[in-house]
Amino acid sequence: MKARTLASVAVAAWVVLVTSACGPEKSTEDADPKPSPPAASSTPPAKPSITPSATPTGDQPAPRTTEAAIERYEEFLHAVGREDIDTVCEVAGPAAEQAEDQGFGPCTATFRITFQMISPTQKKALQTATVDPTRVVELAPGKVEMPTESVKSSATFGEDELGSSTLEYLKNNWYITD
Repeated sequence: MKARTLASVAVAAWVVLVTSACGPEKSTEDADPKPSPPAASSTPPAKPSITPSATPTGDQPAPRTTEAAIERYEEFLHAVGREDIDTVCEVAGPAAEQAEDQGFGPCTATFRITFQMISPTQKKALQTATVDPTRVVELAPGKVEMPTESVKSSATFGEDELGSSTLEYLKNNWYITD
């Protein structure tokens, strides 16, 4: 996990949780997609699914491209801004499992605390944040880094607040792993 010097407890929680979110185990190769359970009602489940959505666009896996990684990270940023715990914990799954293994607690609990520490202005900015593709770094095939400066929003986020995130292509989709 990346070591960061943090200016406040709120900033510390934000970085730990963003770089350590929740979900499936990290895998070095793609797994066979698992079908999503049929929707019984429009009521959201009480507990988020920890299994990654293997069918992000119907029955097709997400493209293994930097563009798809950017879209997935933007989905995560928007979910943080909306306090959408299910999406946050699904996208940040592997990193959150690492944090939970280190004693930080489950993603759903730690991110709910983090949501309370983000200012309303920052939440609103995250809901429409975009990523500048020219600032994204491809580390290896199926692995990209989203530096803090790649996030474009109406609020400014520093490295000590948002931090850089690494996404990897696992189980037919992109997930935050660090």
